[in-house]
Amino acid sequence: MTLGIRKFTTFLEETLVEGGRAASRPVNIVVVAAVIQNPWAGRGFVEDLRPEIIRIAGKLSHEMTSRLLRQIGPEQIEACGKAAAVGINGEIEHASAMIHTLRFGNPFREAIGGTNYLEFANTRNAPGALLSLPMMHKSENGKRSHFLTANFQIADAPGPDEIIVAIAASDSGRAHARIADRFQDIAEMEAEKAETFSGI
Repeated sequence: MTLGIRKFTTFLEETLVEGGRAASRPVNIVVVAAVIQNPWAGRGFVEDLRPEIIRIAGKLSHEMTSRLLRQIGPEQIEACGKAAAVGINGEIEHASAMIHTLRFGNPFREAIGGTNYLEFANTRNAPGALLSLPMMHKSENGKRSHFLTANFQIADAPGPDEIIVAIAASDSGRAHARIADRFQDIAEMEAEKAETFSGI
């Protein structure tokens, strides 16, 4: 594999108790992260990032998706997301380039049966810094119970000329989700508006 990968890391989180109350079932989150050489490092300002995106993104996504699905089956996955963090010598655009392409997103989305866009974060980090990876329901974008965040860190990454690329999945929403979905808010607000106007 000529993708400049230094290491893969996999993080598993199983939440049994939230807010002092046992979850009705454990909430399992899996994160797979790849630490790769920044292909634009040391080249100054690169105008066209496409050649490296085309060369790396799809193959990297397939490899990371395969590793994630070893930990959690596609039929179990309800929420998902992606993130990238470039080292201090790189541009945030370099992190964005690796994940904001259908070449990266589609293999993951298709493998888990998702239809939504992938919630995301792209940032610049020093080695060992905390990275927050947001998730949402894989097919229902207004389902707030599945607005989740996976937090993880890699002690020696990203190096100054590296990029962390990560994907995550959860088999559930939050343990005790109890706020309205977006569509419920819309319906309630429209009803309130109609009631206000009818009383004028």
